[in-house]
Amino acid sequence: MMERNASVAVIGAGDFIGAAIARRFAAEGYHVHGGRRTGDKLTPLADEIAAAGGRFTPHTLDAREGDQIAAFLDVADASAPLEVVIFNVGANVNFPILETTDRVFRKVWEMACFAGFLSGREAARRMLAHGRGSIFFTGATASVRGGKGYAAFASAKAGLRLLAQSMARELGPQNIHVAHLVIDAGVDTAFVRERIAAAKGAEVAANLPADVLMNPESIAETYWQLHQQPRDAWTHELDLRPYGETW
Repeated sequence: MMERNASVAVIGAGDFIGAAIARRFAAEGYHVHGGRRTGDKLTPLADEIAAAGGRFTPHTLDAREGDQIAAFLDVADASAPLEVVIFNVGANVNFPILETTDRVFRKVWEMACFAGFLSGREAARRMLAHGRGSIFFTGATASVRGGKGYAAFASAKAGLRLLAQSMARELGPQNIHVAHLVIDAGVDTAFVRERIAAAKGAEVAANLPADVLMNPESIAETYWQLHQQPRDAWTHELDLRPYGETW
């Protein structure tokens, strides 16, 4: 592949969506930097991308700490001009409202909303110096609808969505594309299949019809397509769901 003089930072480079995004941009020649709480877990992904001829640098990162976000993005920007930042931190937890402690609510907000603010602000600071860039935020069904037991998660994700809207209006005229993606269905992960197994049985979870769950690689392709959009027709928000969602 032809190497680009540009870097991508994935904040929340988990095993599924985050890893798929890293692979997709690395395949296009970008130097991808991935951060998560336990950076050692990114070693297999780094080896996989290197074996395919790409560049990926793993980092240990607490996205709730502004100094760590700034240092992480500085390293990415020093390796090649920072072109894309993707905020992909999770925090999907279910607690009945009476069992949602102050600590739980605050921690979920810090992870799913406050960390997004830090990531977006620090990304903008570096991209404005380059005169261009893309900042993408991963949302969820909870971004637009509060479900039973998801008071903490939904309020944080809704806050992240409005943060993205405000940033888009401010930064768009400065040639920075800000987008929010609503992942409005289950993603094909071990966690989701375990939840299906608990609700419907292990046999059902192991034999789901095709395309009932979203493939992380398909989601990553959407991030790539967003980054390719001409600026006279930028998408700010889109939602993704499989055609088999009503199964």
